[in-house]
Amino acid sequence: MLSSFNNYYMRFLNLLKPVMFLLPEVQSPDRKLPFKEKLLWTAVSLFVFLICCQIPLYGIVTSKSSDPFYWMRVILASNRGTLMELGISPIVTSGMVMQLLAGSKIIDVDQSLKEDRTLFQGAQKLLGLLITLGEAIAYVVSGIYGNLSEIGTGHAILIILQLFFAGVVVILLDELLQKGYGLGSGISLFIATNICETIMWKSFSPTTINTDKGIEFEGAIISLIYCLFTEFNKISALKKSFYRTHAPNVTNLLATVLVFLIVIYLQGFRVDLSVKYQTVRGQQGTYPIKLFYTSNIPIILQTALVSNLYFFSQILYKRFSNSILVNILGQWQEIESSGTSVPIGGIAYYISPPNSFADITNDPFHTLIYISFVLVSCAFFSKTWIEVSGSSAKDVAKQLRDQHIGMRGHRDTPTSLTRVFNRYIPTAAAFGGMCIGALTILADFLGALGSGTGILLAVTIIYQFYEMLVKEQEKAASLF
Repeated sequence: MLSSFNNYYMRFLNLLKPVMFLLPEVQSPDRKLPFKEKLLWTAVSLFVFLICCQIPLYGIVTSKSSDPFYWMRVILASNRGTLMELGISPIVTSGMVMQLLAGSKIIDVDQSLKEDRTLFQGAQKLLGLLITLGEAIAYVVSGIYGNLSEIGTGHAILIILQLFFAGVVVILLDELLQKGYGLGSGISLFIATNICETIMWKSFSPTTINTDKGIEFEGAIISLIYCLFTEFNKISALKKSFYRTHAPNVTNLLATVLVFLIVIYLQGFRVDLSVKYQTVRGQQGTYPIKLFYTSNIPIILQTALVSNLYFFSQILYKRFSNSILVNILGQWQEIESSGTSVPIGGIAYYISPPNSFADITNDPFHTLIYISFVLVSCAFFSKTWIEVSGSSAKDVAKQLRDQHIGMRGHRDTPTSLTRVFNRYIPTAAAFGGMCIGALTILADFLGALGSGTGILLAVTIIYQFYEMLVKEQEKAASLF
């Protein structure tokens, strides 16, 4: 019965064969690219992405209505009212869905077979395109760019096509880098760039804002310098720069630096297991298992889950605010001054971070649920990811045996190797995921610029790129 069930879904994957040629694809490089050329392609991809972030959508009446992705824009590498309106949300969502389907054996995929890998990647790409189209239609129909009667059918279709085209561009840029033309993945590159841009802007923005006490600079550092030079009372100037609540302050910037240093410090935590090479007599080495075994994957998946819940909750609440189920999912209040919506009730409210220490003390139940949700979801996604991504204890044991590598002091059998790795990998995945979640909560509570999730993603991605650059340079040096 189970076999026929799996065969049915395997035939479902095979149904993609006739449409594979219709899917946009980047051909794999026919040669090994040198480091400088990879760096060039990476820079070109980033340049294209940044240009798309600045090109406004044609045909919109307004972009000042409530923003369903306001809470997640920095993390999803999206920019309101531009071609990058959807950012990487469709790619991350499609990847999460397909990995979970494969991990739960609903879709039977043998990653060791090239045909299965190609079909699976094609299915993931097709799902990403469908999600892009679905979100584009939802954006237009929900009235985010203005009422349909004001926009007109022609402009509505044109907006949908623009968003869909931009989604295709993001998918191809990510595929370009992942197939070996560049460094890392497009998703990681775009996330890190967007977060770093936000942090730099909030630190050095020369934009002025009107307040009850007069005109102030938006950037925390610029505001500090301006206050110190223009105000007679330097103590008062420092207090304003460090503790103002209506704009980024120096305390937020210091909290960002603190979280950055903590994450870099924890990156070095690992357990080195002694291994021996069976093909070379007497040669030994180590196999490292890091604390952040699944890196930033748990927080990316958790962000994708929350962003989609926010997106559909806001759209449903706008249309069916009297429905009990919709209110349970989330209740929203629009802030006219910023054109954004904030959750004030329902599930969406309780899984959103408190905005200040006053919110923490006023509603400790909300704080407790938020902390529990982040820790549990990150640990769950981390544990799930090792099973679906081929990095579980059983998978690692098989990879080492295929490379003729064994463990010192243990028999070279699959059962023995799996038992050794089971002592470390599940614990590292779950505890590492919880540490990622705890750091996110800490950054949110300290008020780090760009949100706790954003800071954590930026630091882990930058560290990954740093390790990648070191390896590439070592390879290049070994050739000479």
